[in-house]
Amino acid sequence: MSLFHIIAMLLTAAAIFSYINYRFLKLPTTIGIMLVALCFSLLLNLLGPFGIEIEHEVQVMLDGIEFDATLLHGMLSFLLFASALHVDLSELAKQRGAIITLATLGVVGATFIIGGLSWYAFSIIGLEIPLLYCFLFGAMISPTDPIAVLGILKQVGAPKSLEAKITGESLFNDGMAVVIFLVLLRFATGETDVSVEDISLLFLQESIGGALFGLGAGSITYWMLKSVDNYQVEVLLTLALVTGGYALAEVLHLSAPIAIVCAGLLIGNHGRTLAMSEHTREHLDTFWELVDEVLNAILFVLIGLEVLALVFLKEYLIAGLVAIPIVLLARFITVSIPITLMSRYRQFAPWAIQILTWGGLRGGISVALALSLPKGEIRDILVVITYIVVIFSILVQGLTIGPLIRASRRRV
Repeated sequence: MSLFHIIAMLLTAAAIFSYINYRFLKLPTTIGIMLVALCFSLLLNLLGPFGIEIEHEVQVMLDGIEFDATLLHGMLSFLLFASALHVDLSELAKQRGAIITLATLGVVGATFIIGGLSWYAFSIIGLEIPLLYCFLFGAMISPTDPIAVLGILKQVGAPKSLEAKITGESLFNDGMAVVIFLVLLRFATGETDVSVEDISLLFLQESIGGALFGLGAGSITYWMLKSVDNYQVEVLLTLALVTGGYALAEVLHLSAPIAIVCAGLLIGNHGRTLAMSEHTREHLDTFWELVDEVLNAILFVLIGLEVLALVFLKEYLIAGLVAIPIVLLARFITVSIPITLMSRYRQFAPWAIQILTWGGLRGGISVALALSLPKGEIRDILVVITYIVVIFSILVQGLTIGPLIRASRRRV
């Protein structure tokens, strides 16, 4: 199947699923699209016994896409930049303490809490997964995804401080989780003997180096934007920043997600206000909002269809269901401890711990990291477990976070 045919199928599916959701389900766009895609996958399974082999064609398409490579080395750069472009840096700065803590110590803590509890729980079920791979699962499932929940937060009028925390945390913890994942993967695969010093240097190189690289690339782009007044050229410059910057960061072994987030924040705040005319800002915003919507639609179609490529055994399903409360417990611990400590000297919104815990949705980055594991039985198990947690997170948590926020406002 050619690349054009794959793109055509994905765009067609995204458009049809989006129409069905908007016309009949009326759910938040990304959640609705994924739900329709899941139902479509189930329908394809049911049609198989009747000799209708559409399922095979979809599986061929999914194999050709390579979900992990498509997201981690392609779509993620556009999604992160589009999200960072519209984040208010001043509001982010007000919540910097909570954001930095949740995106760093929170991810590290959740990785090891989830890993340890999962290892114990899986062994009871009868799944012998090495402890190191359980920690890898913790790293994969720790990053939160704001895409599905931000629209809901705005609809129900969530406090700006909470919205900033969820957005800021999710922008930076993707890159942090990838760094932790890569370090643990080196241990798990035995590629090299990794010392504590090596880990520290790798961590600093990936995270700090990625941030500095992103600010440097963003500054160069900012200077170029300021020297012209033509929206076509300026949109092209931001595209070059996203694609070229992400690719170069990967070549230099820096955290490309962190680099693009930092560049996006710089362009979205200083670039939009100081280097662009009003006419250019309108076109730039429209372009990146459209890119964001289209890619998100395709991403959630892929998440919904990916079920066709998974191997579901009873033990895997049980492990996935057991992992759900473990992930929620780890999220609660890593949110409640820093928020409780910081609440002694600053005020937080009512029910902040509950909302941040339940609103920490998992998304495509977790599935992509799971699919990037070395092929084998352990990978198959962890992919299914990760997929079950992600589906629960998006459908159940995503559809109930709104009522939770409304309930918190009524009880103030």
